[in-house]
Amino acid sequence: MSNLKGKIAVVFGAGGSVGSGVAKELAAQGAEVFLAGHHRSNVEAVAKEIIDAGGRAHFEGINALDDASVNEYTDRIVKQAGKIDIEFNAMGPPAKEYANGKSAVDLTIDQFILPVNSVLKSQFITARAAARHMLLQRSGIIIFLTGSPARPHIPGASAIGAAFGAVENLTRHLALELSPSGVRVVCLRSSAMPETRVIQQTMNAVASVAGITKEQAIATLANSTMLKVSPSVSDTARVAAFLASDDARMMTGTVLNSSAGAVWD
Repeated sequence: MSNLKGKIAVVFGAGGSVGSGVAKELAAQGAEVFLAGHHRSNVEAVAKEIIDAGGRAHFEGINALDDASVNEYTDRIVKQAGKIDIEFNAMGPPAKEYANGKSAVDLTIDQFILPVNSVLKSQFITARAAARHMLLQRSGIIIFLTGSPARPHIPGASAIGAAFGAVENLTRHLALELSPSGVRVVCLRSSAMPETRVIQQTMNAVASVAGITKEQAIATLANSTMLKVSPSVSDTARVAAFLASDDARMMTGTVLNSSAGAVWD
């Protein structure tokens, strides 16, 4: 496929499960990808896979919570490639830091605010950095990523749910400001992808508390969806690639619900 041929994409959090999956799919569909991650060795490995498969990839160790570093990085990309067409950020802290499964009344302030100070903050920093260049070129797409806790459906997800809900609202606010200049802003909402490190860690914790096996805990994820199957990283990556393509050129200021029916709009 070459739906993204000639496009320049920057993927933050590209060393993780979702970020690497999206980066590989964008590259497979023809985009030249710039990969950023906190651990340089992780993004280097992903870049090597893409290059070995015939794609074009670059990598750099970048802290997506460092505003100055992110701005300098996007400036360098534009200097090298001439533009940024696609920006995607899959950055997030380890599952053990989310306090998932803990009642809201038992959360400490630090536990509640952590997803805001990581997920929401990082999404804003990276989107703003890319948007500054996209506004000048009067084109481009910013793709936010959230999960099913953005719509309350399970207990014990107040902190990450609040952060995801804020990201989805930020999608609409940025689209209102940027889209008249030709810059699209959309959000991809998935649900738990069992092969990701975050969900593996979460299911280990759930299994331990519930006295069941991790496999049984993972099975409950599928049963919580209308399709009775959990999305995979490749499912999410293909949706991201669609959103990035001209096939989705009329989509902006909206959330694409790709949660397999785990939550309703």
